[in-house]
Amino acid sequence: MLNDGSDRLKDRLTEIVEGEPGKYSLGLQKIFDQESKNRIDRTVIFTGANTPGKIAGSNKLRGAINRYIEDRKIDADVAQTGTLGLYSEEPVISIQLPGRTRVFYTCVNEDDISMLLDDLFHHTLPEEKLLGQLRNEAHDPWPDVPFLDELPFFAKQHRVLLKYSGIIDPVSIDEYISRGGYRAFLLTIRNYTIDEVCAMIEESGLRGRSGSAFLTGRKWIVARETAAEQKYMVCNAEESDPGAFMDRALMEGNPHQLIEGICIAAYAIGATKAIIYIRSEYRDSIFKLETAIKKAHEYGILGHNIFSSGFNLDISLRKGPGAFVCGEETALIASMEGKRGMPQSKPPYPTERGYHNNPTVVNNVETLCNIPHIIGNGPEWFKRTGTVYSPGTKIFSVSGRSWHKGLVEVQMGTDLGMLVNEIIGGSRRGHELKAVHIGGPYGCMIPPQKMNIPICFEAFKKEGFILGAGGILVLDEKTCIVDLVKYFMTFMKQQSCGKCIPCREGTKRISELLDEITRKTADLDQHDAIEKFRALVQLEKLAAVMLDTSLCGLGQLAPNPLRSSLKYFREEFEEHIFDRNCRSNVCRELRTYYIDVELCTGCTICAKRCPENAIIGTEKHPFFIVSDKCTGCGICREVCKFSAVSYN
Repeated sequence: MLNDGSDRLKDRLTEIVEGEPGKYSLGLQKIFDQESKNRIDRTVIFTGANTPGKIAGSNKLRGAINRYIEDRKIDADVAQTGTLGLYSEEPVISIQLPGRTRVFYTCVNEDDISMLLDDLFHHTLPEEKLLGQLRNEAHDPWPDVPFLDELPFFAKQHRVLLKYSGIIDPVSIDEYISRGGYRAFLLTIRNYTIDEVCAMIEESGLRGRSGSAFLTGRKWIVARETAAEQKYMVCNAEESDPGAFMDRALMEGNPHQLIEGICIAAYAIGATKAIIYIRSEYRDSIFKLETAIKKAHEYGILGHNIFSSGFNLDISLRKGPGAFVCGEETALIASMEGKRGMPQSKPPYPTERGYHNNPTVVNNVETLCNIPHIIGNGPEWFKRTGTVYSPGTKIFSVSGRSWHKGLVEVQMGTDLGMLVNEIIGGSRRGHELKAVHIGGPYGCMIPPQKMNIPICFEAFKKEGFILGAGGILVLDEKTCIVDLVKYFMTFMKQQSCGKCIPCREGTKRISELLDEITRKTADLDQHDAIEKFRALVQLEKLAAVMLDTSLCGLGQLAPNPLRSSLKYFREEFEEHIFDRNCRSNVCRELRTYYIDVELCTGCTICAKRCPENAIIGTEKHPFFIVSDKCTGCGICREVCKFSAVSYN
């Protein structure tokens, strides 16, 4: 909540353009730094306007805060922010009193509001649910309260793209500008030719963050050198991987950062039209992007002859159906054209012939958000972070059975074990870490003994792993590897466009076999088990064929979960096939149900509800389950009122 008005902030942007080249690159940043101290003359209460926060109840909290302020006639503002990344601690609120640093509280509910704000307005800091305070040299810190950057979750991160997420109002262009926002774009159109911009991005070594790891600068140069009357810059915000929510958080927490990256990219390739292809389910992201684009037009950052530079640019949104295959760039372009989202053979590549047969560059959200930082700080600054072949940072979304869940941004080259065990706290308390699945549906299972691998494209490729978009699923001993692989293969089968035979038939066959080995068959003999195991071994060859012959990445990488699981967790597959046993008791159809005769009263309800007639007995006497008939549906356990039915 800045005291500066919009006119003053727009004047700052004008100073960049009208001043001498490079004159304001350092001096103006100091002005921005001073204005970003959030000098306030009355209390501001910040609530999360992000999807996880809303699910956890932040909208109700905002209502309770507004009622508190109105009832007591307190002079205070209520503002919205993105997410800090601690999704497991939502809803998070923060309060900043005049002259004091901003404090954050987690897992806040409506009943906490009155007591919490009563204490704070009397300059007493409640300790319950207190997370920490935001470091700010311009304000007086609260004594004996840790700063956010000292907490284990944040201390070992390297936040560049997420620096202001959860701190600023995402729909406020003023707050973004006050922290140096759009400076890189306006310096670009003022000082650099399109060749120089492409050269800077190529020199930085930035690679695509969607999983392909293609050099971004090289892609831009090809599009720039391809002659055409119209070129397109496309932002891939589809993010169709289950469990991946990095792009959503970036759009919801700081949409102007993405807009600025798109502006620079469009200028570099000579495009006057840019399109953000986003899945229609991302309603909050769509609203914030539309608001950001509207404000950028009002400030003259988008439109015709931007700041008298001769550069024109319009950005529009295109809502997609949420199909996984549309994450592939040629399928995405087909969907944008109103066609069925199906991958196309390459070459020609979209950079030569893409949207409506015009040169088109497709970059994902995280890739484009890096652009303003590279241009503003220089390629050498970017290369100082990360590794030689994988410079910069990478954002990961962490879910599953971990202690903390949310967003983590670390330098490339950081050990996976450090991220899992130290930043997110490992697996749930009292449970043992079993594996980490990374890369989404076409990712890999990584066992604990491989956790020392550096997170970078070259190290993962050497080990046969894939980073993908950055989704991390933490697994403990309660997870069945076979069941999880079956889920991924079923998902890939459903999402296959069906255009090429290796993907269409391969995913179907793998899914069918995994379904068979997780289902108990009464007449399965040892010979049948051996045949099934032999077929499972043959699937490794099928996976290799899919990798070599499938049309797009979906089919080529679909067997990855199976291949990595067979390599590191083969004994679980053998148990399912030969012993018909699931060590985690997850595969319902492999469970062996029994009735405790001491607890059974002979009420007969289980026998009446059993769909297989597998329960026998006499009324008012203990009943028994015939294991050969039982299919493990679990209905008997659900209907038993005396907890007499158990399984192993």
